[in-house]
Amino acid sequence: MPSEHADSAQGETTGAAAQSGVQTDVQSDALALKILVAGGFGVGKTTLVGAVSEIRPLRTEELLSEAGQSVDDTDGVAQKTTTTVAMDFGRITIRSGLSLYLFGTPGQDRFWFLWDELSQGALGAVVLADTRRLEDCFPAVDYFEHRRIPFVVAVNCFAGARSYGEREVSRALDLDPGTPVVLCDARDRDSGKEVLIRMVEYAGRMHTARLLDSVG
Repeated sequence: MPSEHADSAQGETTGAAAQSGVQTDVQSDALALKILVAGGFGVGKTTLVGAVSEIRPLRTEELLSEAGQSVDDTDGVAQKTTTTVAMDFGRITIRSGLSLYLFGTPGQDRFWFLWDELSQGALGAVVLADTRRLEDCFPAVDYFEHRRIPFVVAVNCFAGARSYGEREVSRALDLDPGTPVVLCDARDRDSGKEVLIRMVEYAGRMHTARLLDSVG
């Protein structure tokens, strides 16, 4: 009987950790933090996951077709030939026993039914933004705000695009006070890692504050 109680307690602990975005391997005490990478069509989500992942990323890309021309807005990204239809997946080891699992979401509205599944157990999210089409990231911002999932906005600085400061982007997106805005290059590994560090730090502060509020 004692072992049954121990198993039950262990299961409750693991379940609580999963709700805060922490996946626990009971056997090895390893932690995996789940982070979503979201944003509009063609903003660089697949590129970011691929740049920072230490493993060959899992991708579900398909060629753009004529049938999708009426719903896939390629204005500003005319060179784009493929699109994610399910998710991207990558992994980063922060240190022994601590890893980040990255899930890139599809950008088009018709694939949004996948977002609810992908967001289960997420610690937080990165919303990639393109200043040439800033309005494309509004749906992702609304999604995470309404579900109280901590997120940072990472402005992917495309060549030839007009540059804006972090405060300007924050005002344009009407972000809640304190929501971080980071300028980045999705192609650069170090730049992508800096975005993820900001994301983990911010999510940690948010989850801690909510825990203290609930206790209080």
